[in-house]
Amino acid sequence: MPGDELQGQVALVTGGGRGIGANIARELADAGARVAVAARTRAQVYEVAREIDGLALEVDVTDRTAVERMVSETEASLGPIDVLCANAGIGGNAEFWDDPNEWWSVFEVNVLGVYLSTRTVVPRMLERGSGRIVITGSGAGYLPGASNTAYTSSKAAVNRFAETLALALKDTPVRVFLISPGLVRTEMTSGFFSDDAPWTPPELAPQLVHVLASGRADALAGRYLHAEHDDIEDLIRRADEIEREDLNAIRLRR
Repeated sequence: MPGDELQGQVALVTGGGRGIGANIARELADAGARVAVAARTRAQVYEVAREIDGLALEVDVTDRTAVERMVSETEASLGPIDVLCANAGIGGNAEFWDDPNEWWSVFEVNVLGVYLSTRTVVPRMLERGSGRIVITGSGAGYLPGASNTAYTSSKAAVNRFAETLALALKDTPVRVFLISPGLVRTEMTSGFFSDDAPWTPPELAPQLVHVLASGRADALAGRYLHAEHDDIEDLIRRADEIEREDLNAIRLRR
């Protein structure tokens, strides 16, 4: 993406060992960023980090101490974090009647993990006077027809958290973005959708994150940005209208 080089930037990608997160890490590294790849599975993060000459971090994002260590190790090895991609998440098969601990574990990864990651990074960004956070949300948080109460509810919380955090930081130099990657073929979605489902090309979410990391889309902080259904360049041009009309937001309309 001409004009969106990220030379000198440091990015931390959680859930970066596979799927969408791994592709985001590759995209940012290709653009010149120094990238830390964090996930629970040691072999996966080391493979991706080796591929992009990045930093591999084995971490459980539900563990506050582990998250704080993840951030400290990233900054000690690569430098201050410019971009946090809070992407770690699980689908889970937990249903309403299942073991409550199994059901709640989906919230722990999808919601608590995002909270702990952002809570650790934001004070450092504020102290330095700059920073961007990209949170991976999902249409599952508002689209009708789903019956899995754990995943959909957790993503509804993530969507709302990202929007309200962006508002809370509006008068600071830190920008928070919410993206939906669309329906991407990954290990997490495998077996849940048919081959003829409306699959989203896997390169679109990483490309969107790349633009957000560049700073060109800062006026769209807090908006719901879909990797496939939104044209980010069009949204950038229409940023004033989008804010004025409260577009790209999950709202109840009557």
